[in-house]
Order: sequence, then C-alpha cells, then structure tokens
Amino acid sequence: MTSPAAARAGAAWAGCSVAWAAEVLSSFYRPAADRSLGAEPERSLWSRLALGAAAAAVVAIPFTLLMLLVLSEWEPLERLDRGVANDLNDLARGDATLVDALRFGAVALDPWVFRAVVIAVAVWLWRRGARRLALWAVVTAAIGGVLGVALKVLVDRSRPSFPEPVATSGGYSFPSGHALNSMLCVGILVLVFLPVLSRVGKATAYAVGGLLVLLTGYDRIALGVHYVSDVLAGWVVALACLAGTSAGFEIWRREQGRRPSGADEGVEPEAAAAMSDPSTSRE
Repeated sequence: MTSPAAARAGAAWAGCSVAWAAEVLSSFYRPAADRSLGAEPERSLWSRLALGAAAAAVVAIPFTLLMLLVLSEWEPLERLDRGVANDLNDLARGDATLVDALRFGAVALDPWVFRAVVIAVAVWLWRRGARRLALWAVVTAAIGGVLGVALKVLVDRSRPSFPEPVATSGGYSFPSGHALNSMLCVGILVLVFLPVLSRVGKATAYAVGGLLVLLTGYDRIALGVHYVSDVLAGWVVALACLAGTSAGFEIWRREQGRRPSGADEGVEPEAAAAMSDPSTSRE
C-alpha cells in the first residue's frame, strides 16, 4: 500500500514533469502577440513572383542537366552512381541488423506516410478555417506526386542491379519517388507551420525535416533500389514544385488584397490566427 508521503512525492514529480513538458512545448510555439503582420513590405507582388519563378528555374535547371547526363549515360556520373551503389550494397549485405533497419525505413519513410501526414494536416486546417492553405498543401503534394511518376516514365531508367541484392523494387529509377515526396511533404509542412513557430521551433523543424529527408535518401541508396543521382533529382524536383506552387499561391493571396508574405512567415501568415483559434479565421 502506498504511503501518503510517497503519494505526495509522486504527485509533485508528476506536476513538475507536466510543467517541464509544457515549458519545452511552449518554446516551439510563437505567441499570437509576436505574430503581428507588420507593415507592407517594399517588394511588390510582381517582383516577388519574379523571384519565385527565378527560384523555380534555378532548381529546375540542375534537374534538366542531371536528366540529360543520365540519358546520355555520362561516364563520370555512371561511375559515381555505380560505385556508391556497390559500396553501400556490400556494406548492407554483410550486416543483417542494418538490412532490417533499412527495410523498416523503407516502410516508415514511404511516400504515402508523408502524404498521409500532409492530408491529415490539410483536414485539420480545413476544419480550422484555413481552407486556402489546406488546398495549397494538398494540391502541391498531388502535383509533385504526378510529376514524379511522369518523369520516371519519360526518363525510363532501370533500377540498380546486383548479383546479391539487399532489396528489389519495381518501376523506374529516376527520379526517386521516396526522395521527392519526403522533400516535398516536409517542405509543405514547414511552410504551413512557419507562422506559428518560434525561432527555436523553426530551427527544430528545419533540423528534423532535413534529417528525415536525408534518411530517406540514404535508405533508398543503401537498399540498392536507387542511384545517388535518382535521389538528388527527386530533391530538386520537389524544390521546384514548392517554388512554383508557392509563387502561384502568392498571386491567389494578392487577389484577395493581402500583402506579400515574408520569407520566414510561410505561404500564408494570416492562417496563424486560424491555427491558434479557429474562431478568428477570416476565410
């Protein structure tokens, strides 16, 4: 039977734990008082859209070059792809624990896991009243998914092959759908929640998101189902998609008479109020 002293000690410990957890979580959250939209930025709508288009072009050009090198079977790139693939396959084949971890990663980091999170967040945003932001998130994820499949068919690159493969996968290799969707969905989530994150929260979001993207890319190469260039191409396509849809969303916002968003405010700063308190939504 628990003594009164022990019960009081346990209650005190539980109270301290809850207070500490609340303090940690609050460090990630940006209070509403700190989220004032501020003055109208000096940069005009069209200059911001031009910057968005330029950003999309900057990330699209490397993909185009990479695709041309893959299609032409450029020897240095082929040597890099094959060398890394062989080394990682040899490493994984000799470690059953690593193989199990990689196979678990393939399931946990599947594109539909990332998409499911985006869809769940979009439903939550819709119910909160941030419906334009919810639509942007779903449409961006859908565009990236369709674009990835179309590019795979266009390039028609075979997956890596080994005498003793660690894993096998169907379909084409370039670009990596896992890499594309991890970067795309992480980018969507970061842009959605930027307005309500504190400085610590933003740094944490970038760090965790970047780690998930890197782990996904490594997992696909180490399993022997993608080359390095496949993963790089997937990341570039995702960045181009994010830049393009964000620029398009900026037009949509301005048509509603809203000011351009800052670089650290996400795609729709006004949605911060709806995310914190749905009764304040203006949509």
